[in-house]
Amino acid sequence: MYAIVEIAGQQFKVSKDLKVYVNRLASEEGSKISFDKVLLLDDNGSVTLGAPAIEGASVEAKVLQHLKGDKVIIFKKKRRKGYKKRNGHRQYLTQIVIEGITASGAKKAAVEASTEEAPAPKVKKAPKAKKEDTQE
Repeated sequence: MYAIVEIAGQQFKVSKDLKVYVNRLASEEGSKISFDKVLLLDDNGSVTLGAPAIEGASVEAKVLQHLKGDKVIIFKKKRRKGYKKRNGHRQYLTQIVIEGITASGAKKAAVEASTEEAPAPKVKKAPKAKKEDTQE
């Protein structure tokens, strides 16, 4: 079983007992957190898609540690101009481990979505553009 979940503005494919490095979270080390924005669930071949997220589904994780990533070097150069700039940074990261994926309500939401048919919205047609005469 795996899920695609949005964590700190990025999407990750996660499964149980997977360690993931994400952008720094405002949680203490050792605390448990839950992510509710699950975009896709795959349970042994049965795929459930969210529109945009699956209601009732969540991913539970535990914060292992806060750390800094590898140094990233930014080097800018313009040839023949004598312009060189060297800069860099280390990204602040949080290491989390996925403890479980809860799909309660995922099947129910998929069934409700298929039984309820929303009326098609009325769309106004755009006026036709006038052709301009081209002179040759």
